[in-house]
Amino acid sequence: MRKDLGVKPSMYPEPVLIIGTYNKDGTPNAMNAAWGGIHQEDEVYVCVDKGHRTAENLKERKAFTLSMGTYAMMKACDYVGIVSGNDVPDKFKRSGFTATKSEKVDAPIINELPLTIECKVKSYENEELIGEIVNISVDDSILTDGKIDVRKLDPWVYDGFNHRYLRFGECAGRAFNVGKELK
Repeated sequence: MRKDLGVKPSMYPEPVLIIGTYNKDGTPNAMNAAWGGIHQEDEVYVCVDKGHRTAENLKERKAFTLSMGTYAMMKACDYVGIVSGNDVPDKFKRSGFTATKSEKVDAPIINELPLTIECKVKSYENEELIGEIVNISVDDSILTDGKIDVRKLDPWVYDGFNHRYLRFGECAGRAFNVGKELK
């Protein structure tokens, strides 16, 4: 039996995304954004309310970084989602994050988050941010044989149906192997 839930802004898994921008004074800013993902092959999208400091920064700098929240940095990632940069201008510093300026775009790379998508603002309309992916940079610590290892990344995801965060967890196995049937 199935049950209708109506319209809900949810899909599994929704990565916890941390948007990195620079404020007008050049200090780094970070915001937790649970609604976002791949838009096109070379684009990302993120919902960003126009009232956020991040929205002003996007219009001013025309660039941002998008990092995956990790289990190890859960407290800091949660903090930058709860506290507004409009109220606490130094929330980035208070979170415990440190930054390195991206060499590709005018935005900070959060050193403590090992996977970063560096983007130029393609459009920001109706609170939907579309970014052109310029580069993806990763820390060596999450690589196995030159590829991103999700177990080492250890991301956490947002559960929009139940309004909570979950650790992404271990891979369940390989369902699709070339030339083999599912059993």
